[in-house]
Amino acid sequence: MATKLLALACINRNESRAGGLSPRPHYPSMPKYPRGAAAEAITAEAKALFAVSGMSCAACAGSVEKAIKRLPGIREAVVDVLNGRAQVLFFPDFVNEETIRETIEDVGFQATLIQEHDNNERSTQVCRIRINGMTCTSCSSTAESALQAVQGVQKAQVALATEEAEVQYDPKVVSYTQLLEAIEDTGFEAILISSGEDMSKIDLEVDGVRTERSMRIIEQSLEALPGVQGIDLYPEMKKISLSYKPDVTGPRTFIDVIETTGSRRFKAKIFPEGGGGRETHRNEEIKQYYRSFKWSLVFTIPVFLTSMVFMYIPGIKHGLDTKVVNMLSVGEILRWVLSTPVQFIIGWRFYTGSYKALRHGSTNMDVLIALGTNAAYFYSVYSVLRAATSPHFKGTDFFETSSMLISFILLGKYLEVLAKGKTSDAIAKLMDLAPETATLLTLDEEGNVINEEEIDSRLIQKNDIIKIIPGSKVASDGFVIWGQSHVNESMITGESRPVAKRKGDTVIGGTLNENGVLHIKATRVGSESALSQIVRLVESAQMAKAPVQKFADRISKYFVPLVIMLSFSTWLAWFLAGKYHGYPESWIPSSMDSFQLALQFGISVMVIACPCALGLATPTAVMVGTGVGASQGVLIKGGQALESAHKVNCIVFDKTGTLTVGKPVVVNTRLLKNMVLREFYELVAATEVNSEHPLAKAVVEYAKKFGEDEENPIWPEARDFVSITGHGVKAIVRNKEIVVGNKSLMLDYNIIIPADAEDMLAEAEGLAQTGILVSIDREVAGVLAISDPLKPGAREVISILKSMKVRSIMVTGDNWGTANSIAREVGIEGTSVIAEAKPEQKAERVKDLQASGYTVAMVGDGINDSPALVAADVGMAIGAGTDIAIEAADIVLMKSNLEDVITAIDLSRKTFSRIRLNYIWALGYNVLGIPIAAGTLFPSTGFRLPPWIAGAAMAASSVSVVCCSLLLKYYKRPKKLNNLDIRGIKIE
Repeated sequence: MATKLLALACINRNESRAGGLSPRPHYPSMPKYPRGAAAEAITAEAKALFAVSGMSCAACAGSVEKAIKRLPGIREAVVDVLNGRAQVLFFPDFVNEETIRETIEDVGFQATLIQEHDNNERSTQVCRIRINGMTCTSCSSTAESALQAVQGVQKAQVALATEEAEVQYDPKVVSYTQLLEAIEDTGFEAILISSGEDMSKIDLEVDGVRTERSMRIIEQSLEALPGVQGIDLYPEMKKISLSYKPDVTGPRTFIDVIETTGSRRFKAKIFPEGGGGRETHRNEEIKQYYRSFKWSLVFTIPVFLTSMVFMYIPGIKHGLDTKVVNMLSVGEILRWVLSTPVQFIIGWRFYTGSYKALRHGSTNMDVLIALGTNAAYFYSVYSVLRAATSPHFKGTDFFETSSMLISFILLGKYLEVLAKGKTSDAIAKLMDLAPETATLLTLDEEGNVINEEEIDSRLIQKNDIIKIIPGSKVASDGFVIWGQSHVNESMITGESRPVAKRKGDTVIGGTLNENGVLHIKATRVGSESALSQIVRLVESAQMAKAPVQKFADRISKYFVPLVIMLSFSTWLAWFLAGKYHGYPESWIPSSMDSFQLALQFGISVMVIACPCALGLATPTAVMVGTGVGASQGVLIKGGQALESAHKVNCIVFDKTGTLTVGKPVVVNTRLLKNMVLREFYELVAATEVNSEHPLAKAVVEYAKKFGEDEENPIWPEARDFVSITGHGVKAIVRNKEIVVGNKSLMLDYNIIIPADAEDMLAEAEGLAQTGILVSIDREVAGVLAISDPLKPGAREVISILKSMKVRSIMVTGDNWGTANSIAREVGIEGTSVIAEAKPEQKAERVKDLQASGYTVAMVGDGINDSPALVAADVGMAIGAGTDIAIEAADIVLMKSNLEDVITAIDLSRKTFSRIRLNYIWALGYNVLGIPIAAGTLFPSTGFRLPPWIAGAAMAASSVSVVCCSLLLKYYKRPKKLNNLDIRGIKIE
């Protein structure tokens, strides 16, 4: 809510400025000229205007501005949130418009250069598409290139691990159906997940429709409703798909309209298996690979037995060696017949995959497999035909090579999709949190319940009243209007302790109600809910590529052609060496000749070097890492954030609300008169309850604990109330004159302050507390100490960070005395304290630290700290609540616990070390495997790698990389945190 208010404030400020872009001096500018350039050597500056879509608040604008200003040659950059514009002054000698546009897009927003003559604003939509059939990074690059080539597409990103594409496009120029066609032209299957319109969607099944006219009548009735934005009819499935604005209407309204249309014979309900989704496709893919592998075994096992086992059993060997025509034997015919279905029916997928890849000028894993198996199969066919036509030819077939190669690759793909399915478990678990049903209440005008009805939770609409019984899940985001209970929010926030809920408190859909009955009013439904926002955030994090992945993408572009060249060179070298007697004939196995030996080496090189493992190294680790983070209440926004966080060696903490609770509380009370503490606080609270000052509210809140009714205490009447601004308050309570305030107020009323009270005030100030004096009938009766207490575990967290070699710095707008006192309390050195700092000065300090060589993380509340959050290498928003989707931070710590700063850094380090391990394995495997497959060990040891074993090794490399990433699922936060005593705040 606070973030939204900030965004509105930005909008209001921007609206008040007529004309151009709103100058926002909150973000520090870069030097006027690039470092090392003489001013006189630089040509005139140029100006560029960009349309930037996707920004929702000042923090978003700040992140765009930060990115632009980091480029060399930027004179000034001003970003206007309201109009979605960025105006940049730059020096063309150092940077151009295209680089600036790409930089904005790297931050995560869509940017389009606006020409001076082009005043028409271009709209942008984002759609997500599932792509089936991709096998390696070459496939994903082909699909990405095909999408980027479509006119109207502004940005396309294809993720191999999730098998999805995210496309930003101009709907005026291109439709999503054309995007689907572009993908299908590259040879992959494309299924639309979402078309990007900012609306909710629902599918309804309608029974009782007999004619097309009836369907049209229903359509017209629904179209007339306010808030309905689109209707698609599927008469053969009795299905209606609706797009609508959840603020205006909802699914129950649609069902009512359908069922009251015509003669009331229609019945409507939510369409079963509405989403299908990623999980259904994954399961189908697993079944498909399993079936293919099973059938390939049926044919391959006999081929393997006839070529490698039965040849050593005398009776069977004689039967298989029986000649049919000339030198053609029964065994060769059997192997030919059995391997043909494996090659051309079961292995047909490799032909279609390679054809589609080659048609678009690219190469992928399918090309290598097709080339390797075809070489083995067609040489074997040549050998069989030659034997059938020659009375003297003694050849050897390789039918077992092609069929076993296909079988092992299918086994590898089956294990790979099985493992890859587990990398997206986090999203599946999050989506399963929403309860299937909800109890809808109907209230009368007085607020009494007059009806209860159990409905599908997908039918909940905004402002519905929902009943939540003990032990059930909260069905929707909303706030409590009746009842009190404790709600376990660990499934959303990762916070294990139940949170007390009473009237007015907010609740999050998917959390578990523990002990009381609650009536809640739904405020966010469908795609607006916190759960949906978290799912979307995790999905987009898994789509985003880590910068380190560019390394794999670059390699894979040239990898397959290079492997084909290596394979051909290997075959040629061994063939020529054999032909010209470059090695002894004793090296050639008795069942082969020199050509066949060379061919086996060539095929082995081709199939062992597939780049699948390389392509899966980063995305699978990022998927598992972000999923694990989400389950622990740490939302990491993609690979970029992960990669930056693992390098962090300096953390800048905001004080108020980050290191401290952010809310003043009474921490100590000293009485100077003999009286009951309850009576004392009744007099003080009765006086202070009329004041709006935060300290007064803290006193009244503390006083409630001494009353009989903490919920609605009744204070004595206060007469002649006077508020003295900056000093305190005065009133008559129970015929006693009560004065509550600071030292100067007491002196103004000629009230003598005893030495004991003076000592208590000095002690409070030394502890960074605010001392308040209470006078009863002109005699000081007590001293209150009020403080913004440290967050539980703050000192321990700073200590653990120090042991992790991470420097901690505190920055605050508070005075130096309070800042130094808090710093001493948490263990931050005095040289690492910055006090009395304005928001833009916090950002300047972050930049100074970066210039000193530190990789800086900023931990703040994400609102007033937004300039520093976007200036830092990694911004961590603490205590983001349910407004997570519009935070400027790279990492959102949902529990508001400082310990999660350590969890975030530790998880990113573990994830990145896993990525490194994956790359070492994938590259090391190829570096070792290719020379062995090429026969480097053969001259000295006689060891060679048959093609089918090379194929099995290739498949194993992909599976091992995915399994290595999956081990992250067992991530445990540092043991030091488990021993951390996260205490409650002690109030004396």
